[in-house]
Amino acid sequence: MTPRSALVLTVVHHPEDSRIRHRQITALLDAGWQVTYAAPWSGYGLTPPHDIPALTALEVPRARGRNRFAALRGARRVLAERAAGHDLVLLHDPELLLATVRLDLPPVIWDVHEDTAAAVEVKGWIPRPLRPPAATAVRTAERLAERRVHLLLADHHYAERFRRPHPVVPNVTAVPASVPERGEQTPPHRVVYLGSNTLERGAAEMIQIARRLPEDVRLEIIGPAHGAAEELLARARDEGVLDWVGFLPADQAVQRLEGALAGLCLLHDEANFRPSMATKVVEYLSRGVPAIVTPLPVQKDLVKRSGGGVVVPFLATEEVVAVLTDWAANPDRARELGRAGHAYVAEQHDWGRLRGDFVAALDAIAGGAG
Repeated sequence: MTPRSALVLTVVHHPEDSRIRHRQITALLDAGWQVTYAAPWSGYGLTPPHDIPALTALEVPRARGRNRFAALRGARRVLAERAAGHDLVLLHDPELLLATVRLDLPPVIWDVHEDTAAAVEVKGWIPRPLRPPAATAVRTAERLAERRVHLLLADHHYAERFRRPHPVVPNVTAVPASVPERGEQTPPHRVVYLGSNTLERGAAEMIQIARRLPEDVRLEIIGPAHGAAEELLARARDEGVLDWVGFLPADQAVQRLEGALAGLCLLHDEANFRPSMATKVVEYLSRGVPAIVTPLPVQKDLVKRSGGGVVVPFLATEEVVAVLTDWAANPDRARELGRAGHAYVAEQHDWGRLRGDFVAALDAIAGGAG
């Protein structure tokens, strides 16, 4: 039997993106699929891998800010030249829908990572007066896309934006069966943040918190920065206020979480964040690290249900410092919360339990049943 094959395409996301590369593509390869992965490797300073069985890596230009035309043109060329040899095409950026127009393609799937229209409201490269009409245009485009392509949703709440039901593949992570024993912790205690850094994701507040932490607590930020947050973090790192290690591949990033005193997720009250699960919170809990989160509905619910952390007000700094100071003085309390969080996500949010559903959804679409 000829194995299934998929062309996976992104011009925006980092080629080592956890959802795309380390969950979805790995799940397909493990299920016997052939995968062609077109991503902006050189745009992120990487070399495409050529030593992974059943994976073919292709280069496409990177889309960033207003410089998107070359990326769309490159993506369209890949679709025109390579898609026909695959059972389906899996797109990870909404603008790639434009690249499919008037092309004869196998079934196309758009993986809806976020509330696309709400995300427009925080895109710094879009002039403010243009953001409301742009968001309206995106909503219209989403309705049109539903008629033309298959959809895969990263969150159950996204279903409200569409008229028909679509498969949901939540943004969760692989959860270890057990939490590594920390042993005796010696200062400084590490507090971690994992993910992209922007002002809307709390970069400025984290710097303020880092400046106020007691001497035996240190903040480590793992992930790239965008917009004004990049300069702020670079300055804070150079001043010795915090440690910022930038982007790391998913497997290395999550390993750095282990043994941390706490994980931060201080998202602002933005429309784009309200319906979504912040994957970083699941990743913290999966490693037995208690989370400190702002009261966005989904992450607040996760922390409350799991007992794996605390919820603080939006834009809080003093409250976060107080919690971290208390946990540093009482690390057993933090450990207890971390164990509770791990037990919950192991049962409810383990990618190991959901990866089969993802492969089955794509198999159904490739076979004409989706």
